[in-house]
Amino acid sequence: MALRLDDKKAIVTEVAAVAAKAHSVIAAEYRGLTVIELTKLRKSARESGVYIRVVKNSLARRAVEGTDFACIQDGLVGPLMLAFSMEDPGSAARLISEFSEENAKLKTKLVSIGGQLFSASELDRLSKLPTYEQSISMLMSVMKAPINKFVQTLVEPHAKLVRTIAAVKAQKEAA
Repeated sequence: MALRLDDKKAIVTEVAAVAAKAHSVIAAEYRGLTVIELTKLRKSARESGVYIRVVKNSLARRAVEGTDFACIQDGLVGPLMLAFSMEDPGSAARLISEFSEENAKLKTKLVSIGGQLFSASELDRLSKLPTYEQSISMLMSVMKAPINKFVQTLVEPHAKLVRTIAAVKAQKEAA
């Protein structure tokens, strides 16, 4: 069934609004996937904060025009699914990477982050980016390390004194 002009405008507006807020986009070819597999992928996407949409390429080109993802316009060829990362830059890459391990028919075609287009082989690197919570915890551990070392340095003379006294006491009790 062909889309009416109003429907096409609504799709372009919706995808453009998502693209304006997204951190990264993955375009993957879904040819050969069953409806059950696509439904499973969409469910996983909702749970992980990824916006997935199958859009005609001509409409997708119009939608990403004027956004950071305008660089993918030339690569929109064939049956593609667009996955936009809404929460952190690696969420769509993790989703597509995990799903394509189970289903070899899902093939990554384009990866874009921060207005730059990367090859499909960069999906692995993008999927290994830490989440927001992981980044904060890594930062906090780096900030906490010097303080911990300083406190250990201050406590060590007292601990050494206590260990020495305990050793002398044990030696006298043994004698």
